[in-house]
Amino acid sequence: QAQVVESGGGSVQAGGSLRLSCVISGYSAGNTCMAWFRQPPEKEREGVACLFDGDGTTYIGPSVKGRFTISQDKAANTAYLQMNNLKPEDSGTYYCAVARGRCRAWWLPSRYTDWGQGTQVTVNS
Repeated sequence: QAQVVESGGGSVQAGGSLRLSCVISGYSAGNTCMAWFRQPPEKEREGVACLFDGDGTTYIGPSVKGRFTISQDKAANTAYLQMNNLKPEDSGTYYCAVARGRCRAWWLPSRYTDWGQGTQVTVNS
């Protein structure tokens, strides 16, 4: 079972940037799908981006494409979500999650076995 810890959330003005970090331990290096989800209050959890650490393949959700990027520092066991040109609708709790294997159906929360506790992002207009 992997341990997942997010950090980096905060409050920012619209148009600003934030970088979220996700430290992952106890996972199968080279065969893990690492993903970011977000959940605004009273809404469903939405897949934002994912990365397969075997070959670095990434997937970005349509609502954030062109603004968000996902990356990994293997030496630090850390995945990052760089968020640029933030909008108020990007506000919510952001979660990091991991699953064994490639990022098939990466946008489905049920795909993932281990989750972090979440970090709050607030974008003010």
